[in-house]
Amino acid sequence: MFKNFHFKLKYVNIRMILLVMALTILGIVVIGSAVPGAGFQKKQIIGAGAGFIIMMVMMLVDYNWILKFHWAIYALCILMLGAVLVLGKNVKGATRWIAVSDGISIQPSEFAKILLVLFWAWLFGKNQDFIKKWKFFFIGLALTLVPVLLIVKEPDLSTTLLVMGVFVTVLFVGGFSYKKFGIILAVVVPVLAGVIIYVQAVPPPKNLILHEYQYNRVMAFLDPENYDDARLQQDNSVMAIGSGKLNGKGLYNNSAQSVKNGNFIPEPQTDFIFAIVGEEMGFVGSCLVLGLIFLIIVESVITGARAPDMSGRIICFGFAAIMTLQTFINIGVATELLPNTGIPLPFVSYGLSSLTAMFAGVGLVLNVRFRKKALLEEENHEHRFDRA
Repeated sequence: MFKNFHFKLKYVNIRMILLVMALTILGIVVIGSAVPGAGFQKKQIIGAGAGFIIMMVMMLVDYNWILKFHWAIYALCILMLGAVLVLGKNVKGATRWIAVSDGISIQPSEFAKILLVLFWAWLFGKNQDFIKKWKFFFIGLALTLVPVLLIVKEPDLSTTLLVMGVFVTVLFVGGFSYKKFGIILAVVVPVLAGVIIYVQAVPPPKNLILHEYQYNRVMAFLDPENYDDARLQQDNSVMAIGSGKLNGKGLYNNSAQSVKNGNFIPEPQTDFIFAIVGEEMGFVGSCLVLGLIFLIIVESVITGARAPDMSGRIICFGFAAIMTLQTFINIGVATELLPNTGIPLPFVSYGLSSLTAMFAGVGLVLNVRFRKKALLEEENHEHRFDRA
């Protein structure tokens, strides 16, 4: 399991750990300001502690050993996503959470993202000779669509799009044919155009693709003049971000002019946490948050580019894709660049499932670098021994 590698601090990407912890601590502070006294901050601190332990464990256990259990990983992903449809609680029309105790719920789709990256790391990383064949592509697509359709059933449109985006990234990194990508795009783009036309033309309940609340959110984005009420949440978010100006109004402020203090920002600790960052920390604080996220993504990409094998590369680039897409969607919603949909800002938004899953993802990236450094030292040692 550990391949006889002795733990050495120099193998660990300390820079990555410091970046993640800095972003997590910043998130904890902002959550406390967003909903003071609600208990979310204490839970996030507990989640961060648990996440740190998970991260260290995932770093030390050889990822190649983990990938030996690929079918168990895939089955666990399907089981969790299926269980939420049976045992989950309905919140605002969506069944995405399984309650485990008072005030604490598990969101399986957050863990599914990381589990699928691991499964893809085996599927595409260990089958390089077949990845360019159409048959293998359709096998991979079919295996991916099973969990995706379960996520659609919740419904969770944002996570569905994110998972498919990561899947495309994994295909690209894994070496799938560019020509075949072109053929797929030639088919997908017209289909998507047809879907958009259908969505606009057919309102619920006749609309077979979107639920009514999803339809209203999409139409509020496409036709804001006629769906102004559905944009109220995002309008308030943009107003809050703009009001922060350069340095913000200050965390934990009691200003009567605060959009947050007037309870005009929905879900300020989760989906719209960036609105709190913008209002209370201003442009400077927003750049700080985005800068930390960017550096974590860069560290993941660099580690992936230097990975000892394709499986390690897919793990790193898969995690980088999750970070990138989640950040883009979350901030895109908060700034009205995208239709309103709920997805957490990595390491910043409140959510124990999201936080611990992201820590697990970082642990896997650290794992890849750890193995690479250990292998290089082992090879250098053997080379010196042979020369002697």
